[in-house]
Amino acid sequence: MHVEVEFALVDLMVVRMVGCLDRKLAMMVVVDVMVVRLCDYDHRSKQIGGEWRRCLWVMDAKLDYLNILNSRVRVNDDDHTKSLALLRLCSLCPVPLKLLLFQKQREPPNFPCEMDTELDRISSLPGHVLDQILSVLPIRDAVRTSALSRKWRYKWSQIPHLVFDTQCASITSQDQTIVKNELVNIIDSVLLLHNGPIYKFKLSHRDLLGVSDIDRWILHLSRGSTKEFVLEIWKGQRYKLPSCLFSFENLTHLELFNCLLKPPSAFKGFRNLKSLDLQHVTLAQEVFENLISSCALLERLTLMNFDGFTHLKINAPNLQFFDIGGIFDDVSFENTSLLTLVSIGLYANVRNVSHGSSSKFLRFFVNLPHIRRLEIQSYFIKYLALSKVPSRLPKPCMDLNYISIRINFNDFEENSAALCILKSCPNLQEIEMLGRPEEQADEEPQTGFWGDDQWKCLFGQLRLVKMVGISGIRSELDCIKFLLSNSPVLEQMTVKPASIEGGWELVKELLRFRRASIQAEVIYLEP
Repeated sequence: MHVEVEFALVDLMVVRMVGCLDRKLAMMVVVDVMVVRLCDYDHRSKQIGGEWRRCLWVMDAKLDYLNILNSRVRVNDDDHTKSLALLRLCSLCPVPLKLLLFQKQREPPNFPCEMDTELDRISSLPGHVLDQILSVLPIRDAVRTSALSRKWRYKWSQIPHLVFDTQCASITSQDQTIVKNELVNIIDSVLLLHNGPIYKFKLSHRDLLGVSDIDRWILHLSRGSTKEFVLEIWKGQRYKLPSCLFSFENLTHLELFNCLLKPPSAFKGFRNLKSLDLQHVTLAQEVFENLISSCALLERLTLMNFDGFTHLKINAPNLQFFDIGGIFDDVSFENTSLLTLVSIGLYANVRNVSHGSSSKFLRFFVNLPHIRRLEIQSYFIKYLALSKVPSRLPKPCMDLNYISIRINFNDFEENSAALCILKSCPNLQEIEMLGRPEEQADEEPQTGFWGDDQWKCLFGQLRLVKMVGISGIRSELDCIKFLLSNSPVLEQMTVKPASIEGGWELVKELLRFRRASIQAEVIYLEP
């Protein structure tokens, strides 16, 4: 009997990659005109039942795939029973490749089975629907779909979004070298097999350490049309980005974690970039300013736990979202008239700084004319309070409808800064005040600030108030009383203390306060 086998580069790579993705399971893979079953990756051949016409088994070794592309092998098999022919293709690849072939005793029926009908239903779905299905699957499961039918064989290799995270492979070994090598093999295989544009590439795996491998993948992507690039390095020192990353002309979203940015001198910015997320990054002051100002279309900017620069000069005419948390000396906005959402947190307590003019406080708000949502986190209210705080802003924030302030209620300057902001936002609909009880316990209590009649103002749009981390000190209660008595349309106020101590006394105090809104509901939440 004469058996002819034809195989191609992509087929062998699929088999090898599925074996890397999940060694525990026996996988079904489509190889050219054959349907085969991939056995577990041990170095023993395993007999396959008569359900499958042929079986292909590949040893765990790197192959010279280009040398075996479209190769054809002929095997003579005169035994009409289920026989086995072992081929060693040493002339075609640098390491042995084993093909296990056997002939089925009974030919399959000529009529389609029920499974074939079901597979045809899946395969007949519109192309964009199939792409959507594959795009939400982990890469491991996307590759497995090649076993569904012939039409699905290479579908996974055309998906434009590639995500390599902890779900991309089930590697159970405790040896970090084995885990790292397996992961590198998977990514290498996917990139080599991929046929089509890669619009999104995300690499976020806690066991990835190979700097040279990442350099190689970024170089490969720089030759394409990648629009979204996400790189999260969870271990080791800051990863220095290769210069080829700064040549991504079509980039619209860039997200980096634990990286060092040092662009080449010829770098002119990402002209299409709309979203930039930098966390645990290092870059120089000049590099930061040039990066922001050269991305003219930038709409979203996130900065968390950075170093190398301390002065935040934000010049971005299209910026709409700004989220920052870290240690810095100064922040200023220039040409940011479209900015509507700002969340800013200063992670270091500011102490022993003399009071100066009101320039810091006013400069922060002057270029935020259309801000709608403001979150003042950590110690940033203290930073603002270091300046001379006016009673109101020269120009009110008419569009601001939500504000969140983390505050030390025992600090007079912080209370002054918070009140100035509240009085300058006549259209507030929601206020959240978060106490810093651990700091308040170390300071002398302030009394009478919020209860002063000169601070009276009307929150005509305020409907929801949240008080979080309350310890029951007098200044906190005065603030609650102030908000209740100046909010005629208030619907709900929730109060959540920092601890259960004194909870009942706090409830009794809340019940005594007069409310300007007859429908206002005060809810006490357990800590």
